[in-house]
This record gives sequence, C-alpha cells and structure tokens, in this order.
Amino acid sequence: MNTTAPVPRIAIVGAGPGGLTCARILQRHGIAATVYDQESGPGARDQGGSLDLHEDNGQLALREAGLLEEFFRLSRPEGQEMRQLDRATGAVTSHHVPAEGERFKPEIDRGPLRDLLLNSLRPGTVRWGHALRSIEPAEPGAGHARGPRRLRFADGTTVEADLVIGADGAWSRVRRAVSPALPRYTGITFLEAWFHDVDNRHPDIAGLVGQGSATAADGERGLFAQRNGGGHIRVYVIQRLPADWITASGLTPQDTGALRALLLDRFRDWSPRLRRLVSDNDGVYVDRPLHALPVPHTWEHDPAVTLLGDAAHLMPPLGVGVNLAMLDACELALALAHHGTVDDALRAYEQTMLPRSAGMQRLLDGRAADLLSDEPHDPAHGENKGLEAGAA
Repeated sequence: MNTTAPVPRIAIVGAGPGGLTCARILQRHGIAATVYDQESGPGARDQGGSLDLHEDNGQLALREAGLLEEFFRLSRPEGQEMRQLDRATGAVTSHHVPAEGERFKPEIDRGPLRDLLLNSLRPGTVRWGHALRSIEPAEPGAGHARGPRRLRFADGTTVEADLVIGADGAWSRVRRAVSPALPRYTGITFLEAWFHDVDNRHPDIAGLVGQGSATAADGERGLFAQRNGGGHIRVYVIQRLPADWITASGLTPQDTGALRALLLDRFRDWSPRLRRLVSDNDGVYVDRPLHALPVPHTWEHDPAVTLLGDAAHLMPPLGVGVNLAMLDACELALALAHHGTVDDALRAYEQTMLPRSAGMQRLLDGRAADLLSDEPHDPAHGENKGLEAGAA
C-alpha cells in the first residue's frame, strides 16, 4: 500500500482457511491484520473432514503464502483415487487411480491445513473467544459510506477497524453489514457417520473405500465415503428430504440406534456391504442440511467492509468452497498490497471476485442433487461427483 498513507487497521472475522490465508499473505507483504474468531481456541472442536486443494486456485493461494511445499508434505495425493460403486452389488463400476506424481488436487484434512496456516502467522494474530455481534459506524451519527467501523463482540469488548473482512462462513455476521441475504435450504441433506482405525476395526469398509473416495446412489439417496488422515473414514448419507426430517420422525441426532434402524430401512434394497456404511459407524451421526446463498449473491460496494469464501458465495459442497475462499483471500490480500488505498483495493478485488463467484454459483445452482445421480461418470475426465467435506 501507499507508504505515505496511514496504516489501515484490518480486522478479519473468521479463522478458517480463507481468513488465515488472507492474514498470512498480508503479513508476507508487511501489512498487519488481526483475526477474530468465536471459538475458544484452535482445538475447540473437530475441524471437519478431508478436502482437495486444486492446482488452479487453492494451491495458487498457498504458493503466495509461501506454504505450498509444506502443504505437499502434509497432503495425501493417493486421496485423489475415486470409485463409483453399484448400489445393488457393491461392485466397482468406475475407478480413477491417480498417476504417479499427480498433484492436481491432493487431499488434506481440514485440521492439518488450519494448523499449517495458523503456525505460519505471527504470535497473537488470532484473537480467540471473540464472537462478533454487530458492526457499527465508529463515530456516532456517521453513515456507513465512510469512516472506520466498530466491531462489538459477545464478551462486551469492542475494536475499531478501517477494513472489516468477513471470512466467517455460511452464517456470516459480517455479511449483514452489506447484504440482507440469508442461505436457503437446497432440499438435500447429509447425515455424517465416522469410522475410526478403519484398517483394523473396519477392514471391509477400508477395502471398499480404498485410499480416496467411493460413491453410490440410486436417484433418491446416496452414499459418499471418504478416507481421511489418521486411519479415519467419513461417510455422508445423502438424501432428498426436508431439512427437519429427523425431528419430523420424532428423533434427535443423538438417537443413534433409532436413526440407524431408519436408515437401514431406507437403504433396504442396497448391497449388504454398502449398508454397513450407514450402520457400523463409531458414535453418533451428524446432521448437515445443505444451504446455499441466492444466485447470484452480490452487494453494493462498501469502502470498509468486504466478504470472502462462504460469507460471499455459499454454494453446495461440490469441491470448490475452500478453494474459492483461499483464492478470494489471496486476491484480496494482493490487492491491498498493491493499491494505494483500501477503497481502491476493495474495488479491484470485487471486480474480479464477484463475477467469478456469480458464474460458479450459477454453474452449481441445484447441483447438490447430482450427488444422488446413479448415472455412470468418468472421474478421470472431471465428471466425478466430487464432494468437499464440511466443517464439523
């Protein structure tokens, strides 16, 4: 930024991959930023399952962050394996095995990715236990068109910032400062099941899934099983149902036995081997109804507030969410580094990000239903039913 201009106070809300990537690249360009997150600390909860970082977006951001080679050391290129299974027999009908040295979209668990980014930041960059409640003009009576913002947190503390970056996900509170839009239910819901120490405790399931992912569907329901690091597999039971289907059945997500019986009945015509993916899990199921923002989602330019990732363009989890969040973060940080004012930087960033995200939103609108399709596909040619595992 212009070295003669006052140094802007930058507040990033959300310590996910997007927010941390933005902070890291800003720091590499000598620009300070503080990240505020509602969680009590980096180990407050499980970060979710595995995801693939693509060569043309997520990996580009890691290269700008100076972390690409460390990512390759942590990643699982074998996780690019993809199997499609026949739902009646469990037989493999389509199989993609990554070539030796293939690194187009290697897998990494969300936890190690977050740790990689966190450990790259200067001590004290992330302020934990800061749940945002509102964003207001810093000066009484001032409008939102100009001037700094005051962030109010749930613990009663406040901070002022010249730029607020909303990297706080699907239910973003920063989004409220620029847009009234709320995520809408897509009509597709996931029920997540976990399997631990799979090679010893669940060897048949480990063999069924392989080193990457395996999927099967019949048009109304589907299964997506994905190997994670540390000997874990997560299975996503995909159904076209109302968002409140569990409570409408008189159950809660903690009613594991009753939910298991219900699922086994709904998958009664499937292969016994595949039915074990819904019945042999370790622990409770996790309810994950899928939401998306209206298409396209945009907002009137604000010189002190912008959004990235799911806060800007929540879409069905088809392998692009974290990748786009990290690309957004990279481009925003570089814009701030290379433009003379925050306002100029935000205009440049949004002129690129908003059309790109709108195009991807249109492409994926309604496509969560593709995860239920039983039509053959060819993973080797990019037609696979990819899935980006959600955060816990």
